[in-house]
Amino acid sequence: MRLHATVASGVMLALAAGRVAADELDQRLAAANVKRGQLLYMQCKACHDVEPGLPHKVGPNLHGVFGRTAGTSPGFKYTEAMARSGIAWTPETMDTFLKQPGAMIAGNGMAFAGVANDTDRASLVVY
Repeated sequence: MRLHATVASGVMLALAAGRVAADELDQRLAAANVKRGQLLYMQCKACHDVEPGLPHKVGPNLHGVFGRTAGTSPGFKYTEAMARSGIAWTPETMDTFLKQPGAMIAGNGMAFAGVANDTDRASLVVY
């Protein structure tokens, strides 16, 4: 009985921590600075476009990325790691990916260390 209560308590703590993290991200996204995100996007622009209809570059065109499954943009050759990740792009998953792309999807092929600053990352996601 005691073990069951301990496991249940651990599950509740994990769920609460997830909700706190989601609430914190919601707050960062609500306070995000789109102009700052546009400026930060300049480091992404060499490899990615965001405008509809533009061709892929070294990385895929990111127009319409939210709601799409990672590794599925037509016409782009993804690494096996990205194509098999099964990740659905949401603001939450994009925030995690942009923090440390290699940590989230090892072998993803994106030569980018990430954006460590939480506020900057939220601004980039909102942009």
